[in-house]
Amino acid sequence: MVKYSWVEEAVPEGMVIRQVYCIMLDRDGRVMLRVEKTPDRIRYSLAGGRPETFDNGIEGTCRRELLEEVNTEIETPVYLGYQLADEQNGTPAYAQVRMAALIRKIGEKKPDPDNGKTYDRLLVTPEKAAVLLNWGEVGYRQVMKAKEVVYSQYGITKASDVEEWV
Repeated sequence: MVKYSWVEEAVPEGMVIRQVYCIMLDRDGRVMLRVEKTPDRIRYSLAGGRPETFDNGIEGTCRRELLEEVNTEIETPVYLGYQLADEQNGTPAYAQVRMAALIRKIGEKKPDPDNGKTYDRLLVTPEKAAVLLNWGEVGYRQVMKAKEVVYSQYGITKASDVEEWV
């Protein structure tokens, strides 16, 4: 079983970054969740994915993945830290980077070019996002750090409690 730890520092040199995910907030202080619906469940997650060599760093990966998965443009993303993933099987631990950004523009829903799926998008308070992600204390700390960073940078003082499908 994979053990996850939240680290609010730079990824150590030489550690592999396997994922870059972004906690996006709108000007009303709400977090956008990527929603995948199947007949037997609803899965809430963040948009993001695997770095590609052509991405020009983690910011490039972040921007590309957000456009591909949820067709959303962001202001400059801010590095929050990384989730240290240790599979506890002798393979080296790796990083799952987390970034935060303010949403600039939400486009129409369209299929992800990587897998053809079209994801729904839901805006909720940061606290509700942490619950829906269901990542426990580690996830809660990530969402609250994103809230702190984006609220401070853009002068947001309170999240709207209106949930909205976009």
